[in-house]
Amino acid sequence: MVSASQYVAKVLEKLKEKNACESEFHQAATEILESLELVFEKHPEFIESNLLERFVEPERVIMFRVPWFDDKGNVQVNRGFRVQFNSAIGPYKGGLRFHPSVNLGIIKFLGFEQILKNSLTGLSIGGGKGGSDFDPKGKSDNEVMRFCQSFMTELQKYIGADVDVPAGDIGVGGREIGYLYGQYKRLTNNYSGVLTGKGLAYGGSLARKEATGYGLVYFVEAMLKAEKKSFAGKTVVISGSGNVAIYAHEKATQLGAKVVAMSDSNGFIYDPQGIDLDTIKQLKEVERKRISEYMLTHPHATYTEGCFGIWNIKCDIALPSATQNEIDEQSAQTLVQNGCIAVGEGANMPTTLEGTNVFLKNGVLFAPGKAANAGGVATSALEMSQNSQRMAWTFEEVDAKLKNIMENIFAQADSAAKEYGHAKNYVIGANIAGFLKVADAMMAQGIV
Repeated sequence: MVSASQYVAKVLEKLKEKNACESEFHQAATEILESLELVFEKHPEFIESNLLERFVEPERVIMFRVPWFDDKGNVQVNRGFRVQFNSAIGPYKGGLRFHPSVNLGIIKFLGFEQILKNSLTGLSIGGGKGGSDFDPKGKSDNEVMRFCQSFMTELQKYIGADVDVPAGDIGVGGREIGYLYGQYKRLTNNYSGVLTGKGLAYGGSLARKEATGYGLVYFVEAMLKAEKKSFAGKTVVISGSGNVAIYAHEKATQLGAKVVAMSDSNGFIYDPQGIDLDTIKQLKEVERKRISEYMLTHPHATYTEGCFGIWNIKCDIALPSATQNEIDEQSAQTLVQNGCIAVGEGANMPTTLEGTNVFLKNGVLFAPGKAANAGGVATSALEMSQNSQRMAWTFEEVDAKLKNIMENIFAQADSAAKEYGHAKNYVIGANIAGFLKVADAMMAQGIV
């Protein structure tokens, strides 16, 4: 029999060959698979059944054309995706991303990570992801509505409350979910919990908007607590200014930290007095304006064009919550040199492999996204439960369940890291803990 390392290397080589030019998928697969060598050494039956080759291959990949009319009456065409990656432990669950950068490789990487993320929540949800290269920025509400209706006209053929339950992601907020759900209901005559992140008036859950940001902070707080540390008195830098960043700011501040920098796709603001969250919420949630306008009411702050420079700001805790690969090796080294003690990934894979290695080698507490940002999908699953029961829980009930889930995810990652000889390496711990549950289910269900 081949060794565990030979087996993983063979699968990884084949994956890259079959999925050429999908660099983000290669990156995610490399990070996950290399840490799973330890599992295959302990479980040779996984090698005998060629489990890993099945694990890295999506169960279904759907690509489709999305034609729509703009406000000038011109026909526009975008491309839609849904990757249904793994349903071993439950129906596919994962967000929809509307952004010009979206391509099949990005959707595969997100869906692949989602398998382990969803497993870690302890809830019965499998891994999937979807989206389009459509950019909602600068579009009118009517244009967004027409696009969403066209997108859902095709997607509705492949989803359902017990089949595949999409949610929001970058570029897909409450407005988009509303239009998508309205079209689904119109076409199927089915009022079910087929989408999460819905408005409260039609089946949404309290605390869903806050969930990913709050969950990120709950995980990092648990990680700090294990070292007898906390957010209290710490300086925090958060990239991004969407839901994740905004509500990570809110919860970190409640725990006694001071957030001094945030960003959007154009640049970042630095306010040594602490970023005023009410201003950010007004700009981003109400007016949908650029973060540079923070300067109009806070002239003592500074604004810098471009995003990478945000990691030059001295901080105790960094929470990258914008997009993939925003912290490279150099940025990671800068954070280490400036005394950063903890990094929590609010976005999906915001740190490159080289950057992650810098943090791990220098003893920086590192919370990988598949564990640290699982609060959003966990609360989406709680929304599914409420929909199934035709019930609505209070904000406090949902928040308490979220906090408990995030603390349990940390405990799983911590325990697995210790069991496999890599204490405090929560990348390895999260990968192993998430994988084992899925692997056991796949083995039990036979070759499917």
